[in-house]
Amino acid sequence: MSEVPERGLTTAAEEAAADDATVRVLEQASLWRRLPWMVGGALSLVLGVIGIFLPLLPTTPFVLLAAFCFARGSARCEAWLVGHPRFGPMIVQWRATRAVPLRAKQAAWIMMTISSIISALVMPVVPWLPAVCCLAVGLWLWRLPTAR
Repeated sequence: MSEVPERGLTTAAEEAAADDATVRVLEQASLWRRLPWMVGGALSLVLGVIGIFLPLLPTTPFVLLAAFCFARGSARCEAWLVGHPRFGPMIVQWRATRAVPLRAKQAAWIMMTISSIISALVMPVVPWLPAVCCLAVGLWLWRLPTAR
């Protein structure tokens, strides 16, 4: 019987062991505890994909929220999302640095400004509401650290 000393594990081995432990915990959790996280992740991902085509819905925050939810509800869905060629890199970068690239901040501000102006011209009731929401999101986004 040979035992592997804890301090002898490499970083990759520690990460693999942590991932295996997470998978085991999720598998043992009851469906009723995981289901709301999976539904929330699926709904967030759908809103993120819709946000690709609708300027008022931001894609990145919804994809990050989906990854957060899937991490608590389904290791398989989280692994799929993190491995996705389009969405995966933004999730990995966010988890590593908790920072947003300057270009993404600028693009978000421009799109939210255009969307707010269009919605103010089109909406008959409370035309200022989208602008207030976009301003709140924009200020939060601008306060985040900027990735290099």
